[in-house]
Amino acid sequence: MTGHAHEERLRLSVEQVEDAVFDLAPEDVERAGRRVEVRTVAASEDDRAAGVRRFEATVDGWVLEVAVESASRAILRERAGQGSERQGQHGSDVVKAQIPGRVVRLWVAEGDTVEAGQRLLAIEAMKMENEVRAPRAGTIEAVKVAADSGVELGDELLTVR
Repeated sequence: MTGHAHEERLRLSVEQVEDAVFDLAPEDVERAGRRVEVRTVAASEDDRAAGVRRFEATVDGWVLEVAVESASRAILRERAGQGSERQGQHGSDVVKAQIPGRVVRLWVAEGDTVEAGQRLLAIEAMKMENEVRAPRAGTIEAVKVAADSGVELGDELLTVR
């Protein structure tokens, strides 16, 4: 694939294979003499919201499900999801903003029970929506932001007990 040097890097994640995540420039994605068949997999609502495209790739007989997204967006999303300060598994986790922006969605309220990795809220930054997810299972003890409010790096967003 040539002529793509100006395009943004892509993050390819092989589904259900831990540590199989690759950040590549579009020109790095080649078929290099291998038998490759690629089929598009229907996007879920969560995938569309996250800007993720899914494909099923058959490479030399091996079938892999691959998620593809912008590498810069994936990095922002990961940073946003790491915004908690742990005070022990039995204490509370204060989730803090890892990027400045504007809260555009709240999926939880005080008293809600959440699972680890569940969507809590979304922050819009640089015209991209970044989801903040629960650092662990627990109960939402306090929500310190509202939809449409601005947040700065390090601001407390909510507390999970």
